[in-house]
Amino acid sequence: MSHLLFVWKTTGWELREQDGDAPSVGAEVEQDGATMRVSKVAPSPLPGDSRQCAYLVAA
Repeated sequence: MSHLLFVWKTTGWELREQDGDAPSVGAEVEQDGATMRVSKVAPSPLPGDSRQCAYLVAA
């Protein structure tokens, strides 16, 4: 099982795929050497995709 991550970067949002269950709102996640915080978890923005998507912002 996998989930998606919408990662905020200075250049805009980047969509990534990651193995395992989506992290919970408020959880801290390491991405690109930085600590990010999950601001929300929502359905995938991709049509027909049943995975969850975690939105990450700078912690």
